[in-house]
Amino acid sequence: MRYNAIDNSLYIKNRANFVNHLKAKSVAVFNSNDMMPTNADGLMPFRQNNDLLYLSGIDQEESILVIFPEASNPKHREVLFVKETSELIAIWEGDKLTKEGATKQSGIETVYWTSQFEQIFHSLVVEAETIYLNQNEHLRAITTVETCDDRFRRECKMKYPDHNYERLAPIMRTLRPIKSQLEVDTIQHACDITEKGFRRILDFVKPGVMEYEIEAEFAHEFLRNRSRGFAYTPIIASGHSACVLHYIENNLECKAGDVILMDVGAEYANYASDMTRCVPVSGKFTDRQRDVYNAVLRVMKGATDMLLPGTMHDEYHEEVGKLMESELIGLGLLDKTDVANQDKGNPLYKKYFMHGTSHHMGLDVHDVENRNRPFEAGMVLTVEPGIYIREENLGIRLENDVLITKDGQHDLMRNIPLEAEEIEDLMNS
Repeated sequence: MRYNAIDNSLYIKNRANFVNHLKAKSVAVFNSNDMMPTNADGLMPFRQNNDLLYLSGIDQEESILVIFPEASNPKHREVLFVKETSELIAIWEGDKLTKEGATKQSGIETVYWTSQFEQIFHSLVVEAETIYLNQNEHLRAITTVETCDDRFRRECKMKYPDHNYERLAPIMRTLRPIKSQLEVDTIQHACDITEKGFRRILDFVKPGVMEYEIEAEFAHEFLRNRSRGFAYTPIIASGHSACVLHYIENNLECKAGDVILMDVGAEYANYASDMTRCVPVSGKFTDRQRDVYNAVLRVMKGATDMLLPGTMHDEYHEEVGKLMESELIGLGLLDKTDVANQDKGNPLYKKYFMHGTSHHMGLDVHDVENRNRPFEAGMVLTVEPGIYIREENLGIRLENDVLITKDGQHDLMRNIPLEAEEIEDLMNS
């Protein structure tokens, strides 16, 4: 792996927290993601299953984690299965994890080859009453292919139909939103790499530059800092394209007088960062662009102040909507009387700010969450208000990643230039 390994104390602690959520006499199984094909003999880059990674730190295909706290054999209370290497694999792909290397990375003492899984797992299942199986239950998930977890879930229920079955997703949705200090440090590192990329492009942007050239500058900086690249498909949107929320073509020329919206973030050790900044192609905002920019910035700062333990997500977004209404009235985009008489179920501000203000972030850029759970210290959320004025070919979104603390917030992107004046100064220095 390209990144420096995270200390295995993270995974040891994560597993200790995890077992507290299991029923008695239960065995839990986590499968790595498949290697996904493209065409001919091509494969997509491997991306590990985040739940397996969260509990083991193993970032290799064909890996399986089994946790059985009450196994009669103490060696089998935590078992890791990894792909056995060979001389042929070493020649074509490079070395895979040894058993010793897997133990060092995960803190799990008992490691077998994946080829031994069926035999070992059967010996554990006969002792267990309940089997916990995994599935992607993310609210935004669109699954059109059968995953390794899907196959295993079907096969396991056919082979062991008389066992009780439970879902792992609710447990992981409870554990993963609260970040440990090691996780926060890793996300901070990803944010710091993103900062380097942003400062790099401030010297690069000028009229005539192509959006994909800006993307390439970010990619260069990310890769040279041991990141595998973007945490998600980057958005480099100039002019009218900034009003398309998920514009990813990045193929247009940046023209004088336009503003570029850049929604990018580096990943590091599989942890995401998520930043949005808007900069003027010509190096200076027009008065109107600055007014809209500062309106979004005020909403962003107000929203950040609301990220407090005990706050409910939906109530938070509703309050942010009130801030946005006031700013849109000030910009002449909404009428104060119309706002007073609006349908509360369909507020007028959504014409110009049609997405959510915040989402959880961690191993997934849209990390697993429970919207009915109040904010707690240790959660990392984005703050990303925006105003999109299609008739003016102007879209402004600003986004930072914020850690909720017991006393308030800690902005993980506090060092990335944000104020309009600072951005202009850096572009013209």
